[in-house]
Amino acid sequence: MCLKKPLVAALMVWGSLAPLHAAAAEKVLHVAFNAPETGFDPAKVSDIYSAAVIEHIYDPLLTFDYLSRPVKVIPNVATAMPTVSADGLTYTFHLKRGIYFAPDPAFKGKKRELTAADYVYSIKRLSDPTVASPLSDTFTDKLVGLAELAKRAGKGKLDYDTVVEGVKTLDRYTLQLKFKQPFPSLPFLLAGSWVEAQAREVVDAYGDNTNAHPVGTGPYVLKDWKPGNSMTLVRNPNFRRETFHYGAAADDQKIAAQMNGKRYPQIDRIEVSVIQEEQPAWLAFKSGELDLVGIPQPLIRQVLRLDPKNPWRAELKPELKSKGIQLSRELGEEVTFYAFNMKDPVVGGYGKDKIALRRAISMAFDTNETIRDIRRNQAVQVQYIVPPNVAGHNPNFRAAYPYNPPLANALLDQFGYRVGADGYRHAPDGKPVVVDFLTGPTAIDKQWNEYWQKAFDRIKVRANFRVMQWNEQVKAQRDCKFGMNGGAWSADYPDGDNFTQLLYGGNVGNSNNACYQSPRYDKLYEQSRLLPDGPERNRLYDQMNKIVVGDTPWMFSDIRFTNALAQPWVKGFKFHPNFNAIWRFLDVEK
Repeated sequence: MCLKKPLVAALMVWGSLAPLHAAAAEKVLHVAFNAPETGFDPAKVSDIYSAAVIEHIYDPLLTFDYLSRPVKVIPNVATAMPTVSADGLTYTFHLKRGIYFAPDPAFKGKKRELTAADYVYSIKRLSDPTVASPLSDTFTDKLVGLAELAKRAGKGKLDYDTVVEGVKTLDRYTLQLKFKQPFPSLPFLLAGSWVEAQAREVVDAYGDNTNAHPVGTGPYVLKDWKPGNSMTLVRNPNFRRETFHYGAAADDQKIAAQMNGKRYPQIDRIEVSVIQEEQPAWLAFKSGELDLVGIPQPLIRQVLRLDPKNPWRAELKPELKSKGIQLSRELGEEVTFYAFNMKDPVVGGYGKDKIALRRAISMAFDTNETIRDIRRNQAVQVQYIVPPNVAGHNPNFRAAYPYNPPLANALLDQFGYRVGADGYRHAPDGKPVVVDFLTGPTAIDKQWNEYWQKAFDRIKVRANFRVMQWNEQVKAQRDCKFGMNGGAWSADYPDGDNFTQLLYGGNVGNSNNACYQSPRYDKLYEQSRLLPDGPERNRLYDQMNKIVVGDTPWMFSDIRFTNALAQPWVKGFKFHPNFNAIWRFLDVEK
């Protein structure tokens, strides 16, 4: 439904390679991703890197308040928050007038205004079989009449001209959504990066190449794209006139003073590079060429003064603080995990022997060791599908299997995984056990692989580390063609539904990258998504976590602290847990 993010992704989305002497008339931000993007059609992609660009080009109906904590949803192109019917099924949105798409040849020289019909088209498009959207589960079975429209399309193109009761216009600027069942998390969902207004004539004009031709009503346009290498964003000349107008909460008075009254956005041009290794970006930051950067894990102790007894406490070292370097730090709204492909012939399946293998692998891996050595104590153990600071989290639940190699070996012995003459375990049917483990090509990937090799050696299981780029891993996950793969999910919005849907059977091929299908889990999930945050939903979440612990489709890993740095000349800097990038909220004053 939403974002897939790699386990080893650092905060290079924040990194920005800026020229030392940019022209005074133009404010330029050079940013870097640590993995390649996949494209910029909101209906076709679901990775953090593409989303970071998408949310600068397109407009959602609602958005997140940049500074508010807890995160708050506010109107974007809607005049106000939607009106909701007494039964909670019907949402009505009124759009602002005078909002225009960026210029594009598809409009044949005319200035194209945003209307409610653009959101109707964009929502329907997520359910179009010919689009094959990884977000198809978002609305298809929820909006009245949409599933039937998609079914009539079969494998062909959706009939966009057919009026659907669940998603329609009431007039040029009024959109109505009617759901089959309550959808309490809808405002959070609509503030994310996926339900964006697309113009039908643009999609028709570019056909299968829409990933390379994004045209929205947001503050930027895509000027240049070299896939996997670089992207350039420049101001949208048709963007509406807006200014920064933050409130004056005590913690944010400095940012309000820096930004209030200025034109939104302040940055004129954003240059995005793909730099997969951390060290070059860090050296550029030290030399003053980087405006922002995530602290590379190997350098945490060189940059931060840590409390060895309390990972929650850290501050910049004096030599950086004296230079005016800024630190924005908090525990991420995320979970990282290692997914077992439940359809894989080696580690998949629901029989007791397969569950035993997955549990043994989980118990052979020492997460505390990697938190200490790789994360530099800047992470905590995942113990629940829903992480801290997200509605629905249970701090008292313990889902992770403890590190216990002797018990792991005993479990494998018990269920018939015998050690053969070759010194490695064989399955109960006598076939060698070789785990197909997807991994990336970077130095940090190789470091994780060393720890995983130790884990497999502890239980005498072979592993084949299959190296591929992150976008290739995403495809393998969606196709359920792998054995194990590391992943992470950062909150698109701070509600438990954004995390519990990761293991919902209906999302196999999309966000469910364990290819996990449990009728018991699915039934509870379908009940939970109708409920608002509260004790009733929390009880369902506890039951769902117990089912997952039993089946073991995941090995729970860790939750990382976000440690983002900014140079003194960067204004408006504050980490946001739900935006994929904050470039549009920044200013640079050298």
